[in-house]
Amino acid sequence: MRICLITEGSYPYVIGGVSSWVNALIGNFPQHEFILYCIGAKEADRGKYLYDIHDNTTEIKEIFLDEFLKEKGKYGKRYKINAMHTKIISDMLCGENIDWHEFFICIRNIGFKNVSEFFMSKSFFDIIKQVYDNKYAHMPFTEYFWTIRSMLLPLFNLLVQDIPKADIYHSVATGYAGIIASLGSTLYNKPFLLTEHGIYSREREEEIIKADWVKGYLKDIWIDFFNLLGNCSYDCACKVVSLFEKNRQIEIDIGCDKEKTMIIHNGIDVNKYKDITQKQPDDEYINIGAIIRVVPIKDIKTMIEAFSYVKRQISNARFYIMGPIDEDPEYYEECQSLVDVLEVEDIIFTGRVNIKDYLGKMDILVLTSISEGQPLAILEGLACKKPFVTTNVGSCKELLYGNDEDSYGLAGLVVPVMDYEEIGKAVVKLCNNEELREQMGQNGYERVSNFYTHDMFIDQYDKLYNRLVEEWQE
Repeated sequence: MRICLITEGSYPYVIGGVSSWVNALIGNFPQHEFILYCIGAKEADRGKYLYDIHDNTTEIKEIFLDEFLKEKGKYGKRYKINAMHTKIISDMLCGENIDWHEFFICIRNIGFKNVSEFFMSKSFFDIIKQVYDNKYAHMPFTEYFWTIRSMLLPLFNLLVQDIPKADIYHSVATGYAGIIASLGSTLYNKPFLLTEHGIYSREREEEIIKADWVKGYLKDIWIDFFNLLGNCSYDCACKVVSLFEKNRQIEIDIGCDKEKTMIIHNGIDVNKYKDITQKQPDDEYINIGAIIRVVPIKDIKTMIEAFSYVKRQISNARFYIMGPIDEDPEYYEECQSLVDVLEVEDIIFTGRVNIKDYLGKMDILVLTSISEGQPLAILEGLACKKPFVTTNVGSCKELLYGNDEDSYGLAGLVVPVMDYEEIGKAVVKLCNNEELREQMGQNGYERVSNFYTHDMFIDQYDKLYNRLVEEWQE
């Protein structure tokens, strides 16, 4: 089987949960051939892989969004655009219901070789001016024009790319990755499988609301755009896999056909963590750790403030922040500055490490993310019998508290997002109760051993791949 696996902003350029998931998926299907279609932000990352590429990955196609900004073209050209082209592009700009198959074929048939030149053409200007007059005349035209241009430039450039032929197109997000999978499915009449780790459109909405680079009256346009991309994936996919029930319900609420949805949990091989190095008897510290990338969405600053609260009450507490610090150097420097301002001691940024060298030494693990799917970091920690304090995002509550299907008990404590004091109080509670820590650690171990196993994860995808190909051939 030939599978085109489409990633965006993750594997193989970024270390993290989604990337680890992709790496595990490919590595556990040596009988299949994988083509990687990787969408990144910066062309400078080309070829800079942070994972060893598996032998069954036979092709890697790299597309970087900043490449499209380098294109030059002449102003004022006219294209042979008919009424149907005009309507399809106008409907997309207005957020109307779109026949995506028709849209893809239309854009590819316009025949422009230079997308930037198309956006500087009289033909495009006429379309956008009409949409502006009908719907957006309350805002300055120049701001609207350049917003739409910057929004559509990467999308249209992606739509004219060569797409590898495959038996299945499997995207690990909606967004641009979902557009490529939808396009491949359309061009070659093959099934499209979507696995959504988080809810892409909701994550982009959160970023845009907080963004300083988007003026207030333009935020809705950007949010509507990413919702539109999400709807494309939901419309074109044969199956939409989420990692837990809460996200499946969100997908349905925002427009995905309920019959397409299903759940496949992340899985972990607990046996790989049995022989890790344990805490030494003479270690007098209470070791608190976080397996995490130092980036804003993980909210490291709240984590630091929470530890400052803990340190004032638990003098022998020590905090390890275990993960890459180079993805957002500016944010890392801000975190270091916060440590200095708070004058808090015993915070250690390890950088990128083999977390198996550290996990066994931890007493408590922490996750303070603003947004998550089903964090692999929690599964790894529970496999090591470590209790957690996490924010109430993604499936964290389900992983720590369980659901109607299990009775294993609490595996940690769940607290509100960005509330450093509540996070600190929860950590202090566990610091002061070794028996509770051990019981929660055992509860979590039992839960992952029975509901989140690596074998279950691989078996379900194996069956799904085969079923999609068989059903499509029928």
